[in-house]
Amino acid sequence: MRRLMQRPNWRYAGVVVGFALLSSTALADIRIGVTVSATGPQASLGFPEKNATKLWPHEIAGEKVEVIVLDDASDTTRAVTNTRKLMTESNVDLIVGSSTTPNTLAMIDVAAEGKTPVISLASSARLIEPMDAQRRWIFKTPHSDSHMASLIAEHAAAHGVKTIAYIGFANALGEAFLTEVQRFADLKHIRITDTERFSPTDNSVTAQVLHLLASKPDAVVIGGSGTPAALPARALAERGYSGKIYFNHGVSNNEFVKLCGKECEGAYVPTGPVMVAAQLPDSNPAKAQALDFTRRYEAAFGKRTVSIFAAYTGDIGLLLQRAVPVALKRAKPGTPAFREALRDALEHVRDLPTSTGVVNMSPQDHVGLDQRARVMAQIRRGEWRLADEAKSP
Repeated sequence: MRRLMQRPNWRYAGVVVGFALLSSTALADIRIGVTVSATGPQASLGFPEKNATKLWPHEIAGEKVEVIVLDDASDTTRAVTNTRKLMTESNVDLIVGSSTTPNTLAMIDVAAEGKTPVISLASSARLIEPMDAQRRWIFKTPHSDSHMASLIAEHAAAHGVKTIAYIGFANALGEAFLTEVQRFADLKHIRITDTERFSPTDNSVTAQVLHLLASKPDAVVIGGSGTPAALPARALAERGYSGKIYFNHGVSNNEFVKLCGKECEGAYVPTGPVMVAAQLPDSNPAKAQALDFTRRYEAAFGKRTVSIFAAYTGDIGLLLQRAVPVALKRAKPGTPAFREALRDALEHVRDLPTSTGVVNMSPQDHVGLDQRARVMAQIRRGEWRLADEAKSP
């Protein structure tokens, strides 16, 4: 009897071992946490970003990829809460997000404290510059404000613009873009006549627009993102403004064009290759990837649904395919060592064609795009056209 009682229960032991093996496999999966503004004022950015995560590879270098998507509802506090939750509860290897500059700025210290790499979907260079102990964990796929502000200044100067007025969001995005607009306008000897601010939740900008018009600018630059950026354009149209209007790249989607309607007819938008992919010359290094992403995204979510925000998100799949195999040589997913290895691998991605340009990261450059990644588009008859092409009927 005693001998019988001492015999191990091999059936039970087999269940335990099997469960342990399954658990080990699950822990080895690469986990990507996502926090985007799928609802709220910036939903026209976050919703396509959320969609684009479904196009990421499900497996890289033999490891399954698990994606956990949270909505921060365009709210900074929730973006920080989501960041903490993804790190502490989901033990993610990488965080993608958020959709806006203010949200991502608020996430930096939290991510750095948890030593978890972040790839932001927001544009401001303040997210990655100046490089320091916190920002070494932050990367981004969107073009920086300097890319787009420089293109606005170049285009405006080439078309005889001598004076510009600016109206932008009263937040980090608006202020960062204004800084770049002022810098490049000065280089092209273009004078800034007035600057105004508005909130993404405002219902009217009448007072601000009246001030702008009183300064009689040749062109107006609108520094906003998503559908709220249409508000100043509408107010300018209502008052018969006939000068040039420039937006920043934060409006690069068809939903914005649909909402703004005829009030945005003829407006210029510095943007990425994906918005005018079919019109690009074959020599453009981003054309092939831009066309491929457009095809896959619109096959999944409908014609005329692609946006620059979806493309910025889709490009992360390309970055991961390049960086993950390198990181796996150093550590297993789900560990601090893997997060560090993935951060290091991202920092050394070179010569990677994406739908937004050719990426060349470095320890001092965590976006890796150069001036070739910019194109000037124009909104004509509700469509995105290359600015030069837009002159044709």
